[in-house]
Amino acid sequence: MTNRTLNLDDSLYQYLLDVSLRETPLLRRLRDETAQLANARWQIAPEQGQFMALLVQLTGARRIVEVGTFTGYSAICMASAMPADGRLICCDIPGDYNITAERYWCEAGLAERIEQRLAPALETLATLEAEGQGGRVDLVFIDADKANYPAYFEQALRLVRQGGLILFDNTLWSGRVLEQSPDSADTRAIQALNRALHDDARIDLSLLPLGDGLTLCRKR
Repeated sequence: MTNRTLNLDDSLYQYLLDVSLRETPLLRRLRDETAQLANARWQIAPEQGQFMALLVQLTGARRIVEVGTFTGYSAICMASAMPADGRLICCDIPGDYNITAERYWCEAGLAERIEQRLAPALETLATLEAEGQGGRVDLVFIDADKANYPAYFEQALRLVRQGGLILFDNTLWSGRVLEQSPDSADTRAIQALNRALHDDARIDLSLLPLGDGLTLCRKR
């Protein structure tokens, strides 16, 4: 038994993947293709995608918003776990990777469930609220520019229903959250978000050491 989270060396991490990961061949191809890109570090870990799919299934989420989509791996994980009438709205800015995401969504047979909106995410989230989505979204996954994380949180709170989930990626930030006086605005924003979430009475909270840190917020 242990009273704290284990450290995973390469061998133990590989064991975790060997006995748990059920990645489809399509998702593996997408991950391999993404690994060739200069910004491949934006890709989530496969075990995180599988965990997020399980959250979608456990909550029965039908309305999901993703902030930061990249090549579409996490979108496939979540959309494939939704009911057939589910809807996933992906917020991203224009880039070559948009086409990759849409290509894989089509191949996965999920294109009808996913809508990609290419604009600054703060604008898209405000538009969704204006369209009447306030308090109706089941899950919001945020994995975009870190400096805007606190602003994304407030908009996500207005969109998500009571009992719904808000997920933040990279909340351990490869350990850089421990820096005392960080030069990076992204690091400062994640530090500020983590401190604010800890004391926010509007949510229930858990930060998991999964991937680069995955924070789960349940709206009370």
